[in-house]
Amino acid sequence: MCGGSARRRRGRSVSTDRSETRDVFAARLRQELRRPGGDHAHPVSKTHRGYREAACLLTRFDPVRLRLPGEDRTTGGAVLELLDDCSTVGRKDRCVWALKAEARDAALRALAGPEAARLALESNVEQFPDEPGPEQVCLAYLSGWPLEITDRASADDLADLLQAVLWLSLVPGMSGLPDVGDIQRTLERARLFHPLEHLVQGAFEGRTSELDELRGYVGSPRTGVARNAPVPPLVIHGPGGIGKSTLLAKFLLDSSPGRTPGFPFAYIDFERPTLSIHEPVTLIAEAARQLGIQYPLFRAELDTLADECQQTARSQREGEERVTQLHRLATTRAVLGRTSSQEFQLMATERETDLIRRVADVLVRAVAVADREDPPFVLVIDSFEAAQYRGSPMLGRMWAICVALQNVYPRLRVIVSGRAPVDHPARAMTPLDIELHDLDPQAAVSLLMSCGVEDPEVAQALADRVGGHPLSLKLAARAAALAGGETGRMEDLIRSLPARRRDFFRRVDQMLVQGILYDRILSHIANEDVRRLARPGLVLRVITPEIIKDVLAEPCGLRVESTDHARVLFDELSCLDLVEPAGPDAVRHRADVRAIMLRLPGSDRTDVMRTVERRAVEYYAARHGLEARAEEIYHRLRLNENPRSVQARWLPGVGRFLVGAQQEMAPRAAALLTANLGGGAPDRVMEGADQEDWERIAAREVEDLLAQGFTQAAYARLGERRPWTPCSSLHALLAETLSRLGRPEDARKAVSNAIGPAERAGCAERQLELLLLSARLAEEADDLVSADTDLRLAEDIAVGIGHDLEAMGALLARARMVAGAEIPDPQVDRELAMRLRVLPDAVLAGQPALVRAVASQIYAEDPGALDHALDVVGLPEEDETLDILGGAMSRASSERPGLLRDLMGMLDEAVGPQRQQAGGSPSGITDILRLARDRGTLDVLARQLLTVPDESGEIAAGVAAAMRAGAGGGP
Repeated sequence: MCGGSARRRRGRSVSTDRSETRDVFAARLRQELRRPGGDHAHPVSKTHRGYREAACLLTRFDPVRLRLPGEDRTTGGAVLELLDDCSTVGRKDRCVWALKAEARDAALRALAGPEAARLALESNVEQFPDEPGPEQVCLAYLSGWPLEITDRASADDLADLLQAVLWLSLVPGMSGLPDVGDIQRTLERARLFHPLEHLVQGAFEGRTSELDELRGYVGSPRTGVARNAPVPPLVIHGPGGIGKSTLLAKFLLDSSPGRTPGFPFAYIDFERPTLSIHEPVTLIAEAARQLGIQYPLFRAELDTLADECQQTARSQREGEERVTQLHRLATTRAVLGRTSSQEFQLMATERETDLIRRVADVLVRAVAVADREDPPFVLVIDSFEAAQYRGSPMLGRMWAICVALQNVYPRLRVIVSGRAPVDHPARAMTPLDIELHDLDPQAAVSLLMSCGVEDPEVAQALADRVGGHPLSLKLAARAAALAGGETGRMEDLIRSLPARRRDFFRRVDQMLVQGILYDRILSHIANEDVRRLARPGLVLRVITPEIIKDVLAEPCGLRVESTDHARVLFDELSCLDLVEPAGPDAVRHRADVRAIMLRLPGSDRTDVMRTVERRAVEYYAARHGLEARAEEIYHRLRLNENPRSVQARWLPGVGRFLVGAQQEMAPRAAALLTANLGGGAPDRVMEGADQEDWERIAAREVEDLLAQGFTQAAYARLGERRPWTPCSSLHALLAETLSRLGRPEDARKAVSNAIGPAERAGCAERQLELLLLSARLAEEADDLVSADTDLRLAEDIAVGIGHDLEAMGALLARARMVAGAEIPDPQVDRELAMRLRVLPDAVLAGQPALVRAVASQIYAEDPGALDHALDVVGLPEEDETLDILGGAMSRASSERPGLLRDLMGMLDEAVGPQRQQAGGSPSGITDILRLARDRGTLDVLARQLLTVPDESGEIAAGVAAAMRAGAGGGP
């Protein structure tokens, strides 16, 4: 089979004939409909039990072909007998069955013994999958050939063994099976090392000096004064495809003979879906999980910490969403938004450093129990590029995590694979670095030979022309293999490659060589039509039969009028080893090859490829959905259309389909993507960016710096690329920065100078933000008259343009201001309460953070506001909410002990049976509230609390305070 390994084909089976299955099912349905009462609770017949037993050791099977022991041909009887015992697996015309767990277990326990199990399994050997699976393992044990568990067994093989042993352990009289616990522990260790072994599964050559440097970094100093001195992180960087991840994997595997680590380590690859570079706490969770596998005696404690990290991640997502909501409205951005941003970053850092310290404490004890003499703890972080930009909050929090970890475990060694070290205000020390270059000539020759080039002279000649880039060498080896070893064809291949030049031209030569090699590989595609599709198809991120017909075929000079013809071409294209699956009925060119080929200079195919991209724009523009819109935007940017016209095609939610596409764009287009997707941009992208996109990227960087408290660094960034456009958010950020630098008059002047141009440019949203900021600065200067004027004007503007929520935000700011005045004005709260009541719930639900802030502001004036807010948006789900609410309940019950019984009854009702199942019946109020949150009853509980006759007002005040948790403090 083309296009994948045997493991990738797991589960393939001959499909049931659809018409036959339909006929049998129809007959069964007629039979059931004729049965009085439709009672399904009938005894299991002998035939039914026999088919169950025939299938009970098969992962999946074709019911039409399932045989009973002793049958010389199939009868299809299993279709009728096992209909209620099975679930179907597959799609379209590939449909196989699998016994449900309860039916399988019952069948295994009902077997007469191991011999009956063997006969049932042998009767259906033709149903075994093509690759190894539990079936083969079961047959081996039943035939008296037990398998040996080795430390080198793959994770897939061990998973098959575990499944087989679990099944066979239910067979009466079965003996000689290995211990399930031993298999599970070996499997977990295999899965720990699987990502590393996958990276080094091919040839690894050279990098001797880099490996020595890594060993030296990890191994010293062991003694002397410097033993516990902080050691800076080590950053490995280099161009894409140069082998950064492979080098890290090789180093860790060399340090772990027989999958026994020479030191505790954690390998964190942020390309894994369970990890998020935007959530550093997921790194802590993964490190705890991996250390638990390495130190089984401390597994439970470390798993508990990993679970706590996941709960923290959930709470932080809620907090980030609140910050995003407050930044979304101009009237809440300048005050509540930026205050909540800073509070969020501070609390996240405190929480993450506390968790990593606790993980480190466990590691210290685990190492001591293991009687290992002060080993280093190696934290390897892969795919870290997205966090490496100036002002990155993730990078700042990562520095804090590393410092906290090193304080508890001094022999921490952090190795990062990413870009060259980036300056950051939170940087505690200057990182070390290793820059990866091409392989040396000897290693290049060795890599070629290990990839199939048998003749040393040919390998040497290819290395001389190709150079030492690993991907170039692998392409060269593939091209040589296709040349077939014929002297003439091999010489032709070598002659087609340009002689290598030095220094300035080396990068150009490398791309040219890669392009030539790719063309040589394509030239060996047997079907000329497929060959003509392959190279232009590189510009497409996904290829389907329909795209071949409507987008690719005509520019490539092909006439494809039917879907069937397109599917034939698609099936042949799918078999190429240069493509990979991209979903059902879809493929794409391999990412490593595509990334290089898209960077090649123009060629005779440029016009064809641009025509393909123009047709792709037309194709996707005519379709609905975010994914289609993302592909349309992608190709418009690749065609170098004006970023402002492309911006008009942007839709909320489309960004997730364009993550990482900046690498395939010219700087101007990459800047627009970065401006929409977030994160930082390298200098070359910023230099090529349109002014508007540059301002959006710079504004986000300044926001991030301010949120982390790096005001001076933010001010330095604000000194670049002026004058700014009138609608730029940088005007407000300059004023905010000046205010934080202790220059209030300059801040007010900056705002005043920006309001007029924003109004004349028609930027109502920016004008609102500037007016709210102006009011805050005026209030801080005790100029309440000016502040009130600005806020009233902002409210009038918001009402005038029909932005009800913006108007509510401006009124909330005025209510908060007058609440702190010497003579509060309750009329403002009444106006705010009226606005909250008249807006439709559907509108309010779109801005939970604002609704909560309003309700907590006016609850004394409008007692029903809290209940209304709980009904529409609920409480925030952060841990801070639980702490505030629990504290209020404790204070209320302390002042009036008679309330305690009612309060505990409400808590018990909110938690239900979970309280008894949650490990020792938690008695602390906050812990019980956490269970209520997990059960989804926290809002119901809060509404019940508001009905408690509490004369002290503590409970209502507590619900109000919980409403505004993390939203910039109280009024």
